[in-house]
Amino acid sequence: MRLIPRSFLARTILMVLIPLIIALFIVANVFFGNHWSRVHATLARTLAGEVATMVHFMDNGDEKSVQMLAKDIGINVSIHNSLKRPKENDNHSLEAGRLGKELQYRLNQRASVYIDRNKRLVYIDIPRKDGKIATFGTSMYRIYSTSTEVFLFWLIGSILIVSILITPFIILHTRSIRRIAKAANKFGRGMDVPGFQPSGSLEIREAASAMITMKERLNRYNKTRTDMLNAVGHDLKTPLTRMRLAIETDSATKEDLLRNIDRMSEMVNGYLAFARGETPEIEQTMELPAMLTRIARDAAPDKEIILVFPENPVQFYARPSSLTSAFTNVIENAARYAKKKLKITETDGEDFVSVIIEDDGIGIPDEKKQMALQPFVRLDESRNDSTGGTGLGLSIAQTAIENHGGQIFLENSEMGGLKVRIVLPL
Repeated sequence: MRLIPRSFLARTILMVLIPLIIALFIVANVFFGNHWSRVHATLARTLAGEVATMVHFMDNGDEKSVQMLAKDIGINVSIHNSLKRPKENDNHSLEAGRLGKELQYRLNQRASVYIDRNKRLVYIDIPRKDGKIATFGTSMYRIYSTSTEVFLFWLIGSILIVSILITPFIILHTRSIRRIAKAANKFGRGMDVPGFQPSGSLEIREAASAMITMKERLNRYNKTRTDMLNAVGHDLKTPLTRMRLAIETDSATKEDLLRNIDRMSEMVNGYLAFARGETPEIEQTMELPAMLTRIARDAAPDKEIILVFPENPVQFYARPSSLTSAFTNVIENAARYAKKKLKITETDGEDFVSVIIEDDGIGIPDEKKQMALQPFVRLDESRNDSTGGTGLGLSIAQTAIENHGGQIFLENSEMGGLKVRIVLPL
């Protein structure tokens, strides 16, 4: 038998109510239990003392004092030759148990207590020396406090009120989680969810936003793969066609064939480098300045390199090979098109580290910056064919940076060329 419900709604309600019920139960037993016991003991002693006083007056024949006292304290006194009472009295009941003990102690004789619960009255029968029975009748509230019943009523009522108040809020949370689950299920099947927006509490909104970001990255990943395969197929087909035509027309030369083979090898190597950027790798603690300095000096030995690093650079976890490959592609790209200068700046924040790589080249037009991040795209108008390359450098860098949870931005540099801003989370 399953004791714990499976739904989030039921579990959350139980998670709130069970501690509340336990806390109230402890309060009721520890505090109110002692309070209830003391109040009943005080009420029993008071009534027993009043009855004992009137019995003492009766024994002394002072009937007038008995009547006056009974009238003042609200007790009806009557004398009977005999009474028809139940066989069992209420001396040991919850309400009259303490009163019976107090009367036995004060009168040093048997006293029978009977309770009429319908009329909420209590009767005390005490035998007299002359064989008659003295009956003292009063309200049951003289020996029993109903505050216990009221307390239990409000105890249960407070639990019901809390349940009624928290249920709508939990339902709203559950509804938001169900929307995320349904959207994730559709996203997983490649379907879109029109109009899906993060809703609910801050944590649920963050989860929904993360899922939307994940979907966008997956879509971009799939598009990149499709574009890459299309580009590989197209670019490989061109040199193969030239080689076939040259061979069929007997115009092929060794140099032409080797040039086409080198071009094909370059594209294949670029594809392999692109794929290696997504290979799983163990994260390690690292700092950026040493790595960036080494890459810059190797990439631009004949250029002026300006390095601006913090005195105490931040350490963070990253995949060294993947991140090194990303910065290598960006810095080599900047060094290739820089005229004289190359500048690298690192800025450390509380939650992020930002690296800016700038050159004094001709830059990239604003309308083509997004295109430059696509695989196998070379911007011929701004980057001539003599520079070579397959157009995968920035794509490899973007993939590696996004796999680290970061972002890459292409902007205009004050030096006149391209500014690549890379932001990585700590």
